[in-house]
Amino acid sequence: MQETIKENSIQSAADKERGDVTKGIMYELLILAIKIVAIIVVFVGIFTFIFGIFRTADLSMHPAIRDGDLVIFYRFDKKYVASDTIIVTYNGEKQARRVVAIEGDTVDVKNGQLFVNNSVQMEREIHEKTDRYETDVDFPLTVGPGEVFVLGDGREHSTDSRVYGCVPVKKTLGKVTIIIRTRRT
Repeated sequence: MQETIKENSIQSAADKERGDVTKGIMYELLILAIKIVAIIVVFVGIFTFIFGIFRTADLSMHPAIRDGDLVIFYRFDKKYVASDTIIVTYNGEKQARRVVAIEGDTVDVKNGQLFVNNSVQMEREIHEKTDRYETDVDFPLTVGPGEVFVLGDGREHSTDSRVYGCVPVKKTLGKVTIIIRTRRT
């Protein structure tokens, strides 16, 4: 009889130990799940409020940004200078465009060249002519207060300020900080 009581005590201790181990594993899994959810919430928050991300779908900024590249932009830096690449929207679609003129600059497009403040712009990565489009934008134009004039690097097939005019800085989404190549060409 004492042996039976002893065996039952040993069995009870083993069951208790297994239960404690199971509770410990469940607790650790719960803590891990909470950490994963917290990381996801922080990541989503960062890419919703501080940074933005989108995939390009055209050649308007080639060769700097290619079709299919991921573009990450910082939403809070809107003190643009000429040559910054920024994100704007046109007809509800995001576009990466290069700032070529800022507030107070005079822009003209003639003879296939871009002029800013009566100086021809010698842009290192631009290999196409900069032509005027048949739109309501009249040249020469002076960039107004709180506005920028933007062009795509692929000048011959880019929808940019030659079509929609100067862009209010308040309506821009931010400055491009990272370009991630997704395709090899």
